[in-house]
Amino acid sequence: MILPEALVPVFLRLTQANAAFLTESGARRRLHERTLRPARSGPPRRLRADVLVSAERNAAGWPVYTVSPKNTPAQGNVLYIHGGGWVNEISLQHWQIAAQIAAEASTLVQVLIYPLIPFGTSEAVVESVTDMAHKSTQTHGPTILAGDSAGGQIVLSAALQLRDHHGLTLPRTIAISPALDLSMKNPDIAKVQPSDPWLGTKGTKVFIDLWKDCLNVENPLVSPLNGDLQGLGPITLFSGTRDILNPDSRLYFEKATKAGVDIEFIQKDGQLHVFPLLPTVVGRDARQKIVQRVRQAVSV
Repeated sequence: MILPEALVPVFLRLTQANAAFLTESGARRRLHERTLRPARSGPPRRLRADVLVSAERNAAGWPVYTVSPKNTPAQGNVLYIHGGGWVNEISLQHWQIAAQIAAEASTLVQVLIYPLIPFGTSEAVVESVTDMAHKSTQTHGPTILAGDSAGGQIVLSAALQLRDHHGLTLPRTIAISPALDLSMKNPDIAKVQPSDPWLGTKGTKVFIDLWKDCLNVENPLVSPLNGDLQGLGPITLFSGTRDILNPDSRLYFEKATKAGVDIEFIQKDGQLHVFPLLPTVVGRDARQKIVQRVRQAVSV
């Protein structure tokens, strides 16, 4: 189902989707709720009919679901890391995009269910994703990291670790509205905030403080914008201008370009946070672009 774009921000405001991100008290309520009653993390009962889902655990003991095409041989692997402010569990939209990639790009998609705050931390999760991606290249061949929002931070930090610790350059990393500098010091964030119906800085900083744990917020394991970007493989980065993370996405694009990285920056005026996951025409077109980029990368 495709919705008119104008309805999405109205729905977000009516449902107070930004309540956990706007204020410290809202963030602490959400953290308490999620800790007291963790959300379900398994796949929905019904996904596309042309994919299969299997389950295992990674070396850290965390659940990993593999979505595979049912009717065609799979080439390569996509390791998808979901967003949610490091506090919210995987949602239906994440499963849907994983299934679409698997079916239409004829590839495996591994979905990692990583521990959320206050139990999960950036260092542990990024290191685990790095390890999984390295092993995937040995088992499945071409491997792509992909993630949205908080997951975008994780995969871009992991790409740095893969280069530095394993000498590995990925054929493509896909970041959807990633969190790039968790200090949130960019002055342009305040200019975007009034138009963003989804995210806010005060509550987000509560989540960030727990996520970074003992690391300095400037550490590239926490804030990939601060890493040395030279030598990274191709990157596709999506960002909407009604997203407080957009100013840092522009900085990342500029820095990556200067570092000689092959970066495709898909910025859409008037679009919201993680717009490629939304049931709109623009979101549908973005998902098709993702499938295309994955298909190209795994067939190399």
